[in-house]
Amino acid sequence: MRRPRPSATVRSVAGQIFVLQVLIIVLLVLAAVTALLLRARSDRFDAARDRSLAAAAAFAHGPGLVSAMQGPDPTAVLQPMTEAARMQGRVDFIVVMDRDGIRYTSPVPAQIGQRFIGTIGPSLAGRVTLETTNGSLGEDVQAVVPVMDASGGVVGMVASGVTVSQVSSAVWRQLPLVLGAGAAALVLATIGAALTGRRLLRQTRGLGPAEMTRMYEHHDAVLHAVREGVLILGADGQVLLANDEARRLLALPSDVEGRAVAELGLDAAMTELLISGRAVTDGVFPVGERLVAVNTRPTGHDGSPGGSVATLRDSTELQALSGRAEAARGRLRLLYEAGAAIGTSLDVRRTAQELTEVAAPGFADYATVDLAESVLRGEEPTPGAHRAAPELLRVATSAARDDHPLYPVGELVTFAASTPEARGFVEGQSVLVPDLRVRFDWRAQDAVRSQEVLDFGIHSLVTVPLQARGVLMGIANFWRAQGSEPFDEEDLSLAEELSARAAVCVDNARRFTRERAMTVTLQRSLLPHTVPSQSALDVAHRYLPAEGGVGGDWFDVIPLSGARVAVVVGDVVGHGVHAAATMGRLRTAVQNFATLDLPPDELLSHLDELVGRIDQETAGAQRPAPVTGASCVYGIYDPTTGTGTFARAGHLPPALVHPDGTVVFPELPAGPPLGLGGLPFEAVELSLPEGSALVLYTDGLIVDRAHGIGAGLELLTSTLAATGRSPQETCEALLAALLPDRQHDDIALLVARTRRLARDRIAEWEVPSDPAAVATARAEATGQLTRWGLDEAVFTTELILSELVTNAIRYGTAPIRVRLLHDRNLICEVSDASSTSPHLRYAADEDEGGRGLFLIAQLAERWGTRYTARGKIIWVEQALPGTADDGAG
Repeated sequence: MRRPRPSATVRSVAGQIFVLQVLIIVLLVLAAVTALLLRARSDRFDAARDRSLAAAAAFAHGPGLVSAMQGPDPTAVLQPMTEAARMQGRVDFIVVMDRDGIRYTSPVPAQIGQRFIGTIGPSLAGRVTLETTNGSLGEDVQAVVPVMDASGGVVGMVASGVTVSQVSSAVWRQLPLVLGAGAAALVLATIGAALTGRRLLRQTRGLGPAEMTRMYEHHDAVLHAVREGVLILGADGQVLLANDEARRLLALPSDVEGRAVAELGLDAAMTELLISGRAVTDGVFPVGERLVAVNTRPTGHDGSPGGSVATLRDSTELQALSGRAEAARGRLRLLYEAGAAIGTSLDVRRTAQELTEVAAPGFADYATVDLAESVLRGEEPTPGAHRAAPELLRVATSAARDDHPLYPVGELVTFAASTPEARGFVEGQSVLVPDLRVRFDWRAQDAVRSQEVLDFGIHSLVTVPLQARGVLMGIANFWRAQGSEPFDEEDLSLAEELSARAAVCVDNARRFTRERAMTVTLQRSLLPHTVPSQSALDVAHRYLPAEGGVGGDWFDVIPLSGARVAVVVGDVVGHGVHAAATMGRLRTAVQNFATLDLPPDELLSHLDELVGRIDQETAGAQRPAPVTGASCVYGIYDPTTGTGTFARAGHLPPALVHPDGTVVFPELPAGPPLGLGGLPFEAVELSLPEGSALVLYTDGLIVDRAHGIGAGLELLTSTLAATGRSPQETCEALLAALLPDRQHDDIALLVARTRRLARDRIAEWEVPSDPAAVATARAEATGQLTRWGLDEAVFTTELILSELVTNAIRYGTAPIRVRLLHDRNLICEVSDASSTSPHLRYAADEDEGGRGLFLIAQLAERWGTRYTARGKIIWVEQALPGTADDGAG
């Protein structure tokens, strides 16, 4: 008998030594890494403080700064200088401000003129201020240095700041050395532990007499206690050992050890097998009234004595169990098929149909599923559905024959309280009816139909409630007809197991239906319900959510100043509530940015920053964080010039359909998708003839699993190549031609036909930079309004125009131009070459001015400022009752 090897204890000792060494090394490495990290943090803060202070001090003491700050337009002079110094000094910002903290410069132009956020008190006293703040990118260090004139007085301040995380530290170059030393120590510890274990193993292979005796006693006890016979035979056919079970199965005498097998009186076949010494597996031999399964294996390998070992097992009961084992295998096979076939989709009806198809005809001849109507809408059954007579909808049936008398799919059935179906749903318990012919309670549902069921041959029923996570959704009914055995308790257990698995899938589909309905509702609530009134474009739109899950596609039409209109179509990455909510945030942001009259490329840049911030917020709240990402195309159409300015961020280019049916895809620079950051966007101006159709869309319209984007664009082009269609008809034609059979992605479609504002609705002229020209401008405007028949608006327009032209002459720069637009509203625009903008404020009692814009705000419907490449435009809109429909010409 082979001695056991005492390696377990030795290995455990060696393992403990190894684990202790690993713990010591890990602690040392962690301590070293922690020290390095603390030092790296300190180095970064010191470097950030030095860099920001150096940049601020250098700029504050630069020649010409005081004179520039005291000049007529500090921003125009200092803004390019600060940006150049910021890039050269590798700082996040350099801001020049006056003594009140009002910014002359800023890396974000929108913040110019706003108050600086930070501590400036010490700097007003001539001292340098250093402070640490928490910015959008993390901790940063900012320095505020006073700017002094020749007399030593503080005339302003210069602030500079650096984000600490952007400052590198030399300590990081030492980190690989520490980690490498720790790894080398671990390798040495591993090698030492292995050598120690092998040495101990070679030195402790022997066992003493006490261990051998105990091992023999254990083996002997196990040998005689097992329920399997063991015979050990020598090479000469003599019995060397027979345990108690072998003596019982073969009826061997008590002195069997040492006797030859031929002398034991066994069956000839059994005797021949034992003497032959050949290998046999599960050979079955009759021994009296028993069937004995015999396994034999020859010994004598590796120099051990020859002979054989036989094991014997009583297999008489296996014959009786074989039938039940086959039935059990069939049930397991059915459950396996159910696991693979049920729940392949998240559709409630399809999942119910899969349950019936698995059950019939494999388990039952007919199978039906009845659900509460609220389940099909994704809701839980209402409390009223649990009354004594529940009302359920038949949603699935699988039958051996189609002419059965059971309720058809789609019929709403109110089950009588005494029926097994009602009891199963109300009580939530399975009901077994082995023989329907002797049960009369189920006939209360419909006596005529019940008799038809019996005459058809259906004779047995099992009703199982479909319940998952505490939600009772419906029932599954299994029927057997003539030629099949009645259901029994084992069939009931199988039906319950089958229905339980299906109920989880039905509930998953129900919850998906509810979530999809909620997401669709959210998505549609965030999309525009109507197109705002405007005269520049004739617009039609469509939005179709995906079948598998609602995404983040959106569109919008935004009226702008000067009778212009912005159109936008975008697509947020992903599906579900997160994508829909992100879409709502982006649509709101686009509307807000559009009200600032930003050019398309600048608007996309701001939108790109917003998506980046959304990703950062999401990353801080979720692990793992979903990547937002989005694509967008944004354009502004001006009906006074017939031009459109467009820019796109990773989106498909729009299609332009000319009045003659020619379809082109303008070459717009693609730009990166929103959220990547770092790359600029580029806008392109296009000439759009009157009557052209501008088609904006998301990739769900042209990209399908059956074909690629190239084929989709070709089909889109051929569909659009038609004349005389309205935008509504164009939308219908595109969806009819391109909508796939199974929609896997959202579709947002916007078709806009261009209009031009008639030339006789536009009046513009140049005004000399002379206060005396104000009266001339009023007279020009009065004459034009009289020609348009807008005498009622003359007085108000004269007041507005006088204020705007006076401000332009006093504070602006030539050339100064006036433009009147007769659209849905009367639009008055005054432009000049200056970039400064007036601000609405309350004038004090002793102020001589400051009330003009306040007066304009009271008289006008809207007013604002629009910046151009040559300056700015101050615009004012007045409502014209009775002329709202007199739009473009």
